[in-house]
Amino acid sequence: MDLKLSQCFIAVDDHDKALAFYRDVLGLEVRNDVGFEGMRWVTVGSPLQPDVEIVLEPPAADPDTSPADKQAMAELLAKGVLRGVIFSTTDCDALFERVRSSGAEVLQEPVDQPYGVRDCAFRDPAGNLLRFNERRSG
Repeated sequence: MDLKLSQCFIAVDDHDKALAFYRDVLGLEVRNDVGFEGMRWVTVGSPLQPDVEIVLEPPAADPDTSPADKQAMAELLAKGVLRGVIFSTTDCDALFERVRSSGAEVLQEPVDQPYGVRDCAFRDPAGNLLRFNERRSG
């Protein structure tokens, strides 16, 4: 059986701010931008991984979600409690400087971890945790 990751989802409260970060700062390409029933989904991905997409979606995008649950999701997003994704990079320090210079909230400066990576962490404009790992040789 062949099984590969195709898409993952990140909740965002402002697609224009999210695009400015994911496209302009991180360099991901926009693959789709769709509006439906008053909501918007933007799909981005790395040019190096054409078969993996990140869908930037509204919090609790399911049309059957109750107003109370939508409010709860929006509050969790605003607190930065929702998880994001982990990216890999070949130069953690250079990526850190690029993202920091964009004004993104720094959570962790680059550090060598005991499990074989050098990594750093930021919050995206919606408050999602994003980590960036560089595999260390040796």
